[in-house]
Amino acid sequence: MKTQTIIALKFLFVMTILMGIIYPLFMTGVAQLTYPSKANGSLILKEGKIIGSELIGQKFDSSIYFWSRPSATSYNPIPSGASNYGPTSDTLKKQVGARRVLFGKMNSIPDLLSIPKEMIFASGSGLDPHISPEAALMQVDRISQSRHFDNTRKERLLKYIKDITEGPEFFLFGEPRINVLVLNLELDKI
Repeated sequence: MKTQTIIALKFLFVMTILMGIIYPLFMTGVAQLTYPSKANGSLILKEGKIIGSELIGQKFDSSIYFWSRPSATSYNPIPSGASNYGPTSDTLKKQVGARRVLFGKMNSIPDLLSIPKEMIFASGSGLDPHISPEAALMQVDRISQSRHFDNTRKERLLKYIKDITEGPEFFLFGEPRINVLVLNLELDKI
């Protein structure tokens, strides 16, 4: 019995060193060498200051910016998660209805049912940084009016939306999408 305990403890010690220290350090080194930006969180810098990450959504609710997808966690990455309201939840129905009406009113959309789903439903993590190109295009008129864009600047904005639209991952998985933080940073340059 004692020998089995000693063997088990030795195995635990070896595996802890191997899988708990050596393997993580090796993988961190490989990630730092091959994809340093992604390994460090895909941080976005503006004037030398970190203003966000391409991986985590942020709240934009001003009329001069593109709005992000709603978040059940108020865009807080620590308690990342969904609201867990089911399809029969009255609370979810009220939230979706209020978001639909607000988005439609602010963007002058007469057909509220045409609003893309990501603008009325929170994501599973509450931190999704992307919206669809359709959702971005629905917001162009509001932003152009708020920023007093002429037709030339509005056309530049439309072209930029088209240029930064990311396709499905590996041409197969997901749908076309736009990172809202990246889009809003570029919007400030127009």
